[in-house]
Amino acid sequence: MADIVIKGSDALMHKLEVLPSKLRDALWDANFEIVQIADEEAVRELQSSVKHSPGELSSSLKYEVMEDTDGHVKGRLWSDNPVAIYRELGTGLVGETSEKKLPDGTHPVYTQHPWFIPADKVDTDLHAIYGMPIITIGGHKFYRTNGQPARQFMVPAIEDAGEQGAKIIKSHIKEELGKLGNSDS
Repeated sequence: MADIVIKGSDALMHKLEVLPSKLRDALWDANFEIVQIADEEAVRELQSSVKHSPGELSSSLKYEVMEDTDGHVKGRLWSDNPVAIYRELGTGLVGETSEKKLPDGTHPVYTQHPWFIPADKVDTDLHAIYGMPIITIGGHKFYRTNGQPARQFMVPAIEDAGEQGAKIIKSHIKEELGKLGNSDS
């Protein structure tokens, strides 16, 4: 009886064993690239549209890649600066009626009445910048507002980066599988 020898079976078995971790690494790196693109686009939008700010909102953006409890690799972009949510979703009646895209399951609640901002508590002329009327109550000046429209910068950036996601993921998987095919790792 003839002996049959399969050459390279050990190497093949090793490659099949490390394949899941290589795919996870590719997804991890791809997610980082995608959230970095979203971050860059959000910062670019903020810097091109915010005239009266030292940049604290754009510098407040953070991102991470994580593995959830189901083992899915996910990227996140967020800001813990409260101004980000006001800008993204708008405020008051004006924000409620302004056009915006809301993530599924998001149902913001908006103030339904005007509010007043003490003029001596802000260092910017809100009338000149936003057109807020100035009124005097009891000898004190206030800016009156019904809110500001949504001026989204994160949702569009995340959507744009997500549209590139499949291509980026494919590229990273192809790169990792290429390394696997060209080495004994």
